[in-house]
Amino acid sequence: MKLNRLFAVIIFLAAATVLPALAQTRPAAGQSRPAATQPAPATAASNAAVPDTKIALIYSEAFLDSKAGIFRFNALMGNLNKEFQPKTTELQQLEQKITQLSDELTKASAAASVVDPKSLQAKADTLDQLKKDYQRKGEDAQAAFNRRRSEIFQPLQDEIGKALEVYAKAHNINVIIDGSQVPVVYAADAVDITRAFIADFNSKNPATASVTTPK
Repeated sequence: MKLNRLFAVIIFLAAATVLPALAQTRPAAGQSRPAATQPAPATAASNAAVPDTKIALIYSEAFLDSKAGIFRFNALMGNLNKEFQPKTTELQQLEQKITQLSDELTKASAAASVVDPKSLQAKADTLDQLKKDYQRKGEDAQAAFNRRRSEIFQPLQDEIGKALEVYAKAHNINVIIDGSQVPVVYAADAVDITRAFIADFNSKNPATASVTTPK
């Protein structure tokens, strides 16, 4: 499962000054070249100090790692799977019935002995209905799972967003880019704070800590 964006990526872009090339026109024969214009005096803004920006990289997908990720994510996912276990079991049983009935129809159609067409049609109708039920229940279960997942994960995502902001300020980081959301061509290992942040968050937020899970 790929988790949705956990927090907004804040990127500070330095404003680039575009210097258009001045067109150089060769003077016609017999004409003198016009006098060069004096450059305009630099404005006070050009002397403004450029901020020293420290950029860090984080991979939010690593938060979901079952062994090295954020503990509370794993705890919530375990609770979520347990909550939907009855639905999962129901769908598995329905799938087994579909497979069994499909095999029976295949064997009956290939049998050398005469088979009652009405019996075959009845099984075929039953199989068709089971498939429709399976698809409908599966779609309903998936929609309910996604909705419930958003409900119980949102509070934790908000906490992580705030913790990441605190972490950035504590380490004098001005920009954090989520490499799981933004393609990164190259980044030195030194700017990757994923493991350090996960360790810091886990130390302050154990898996047993309560998380609001709206019903």
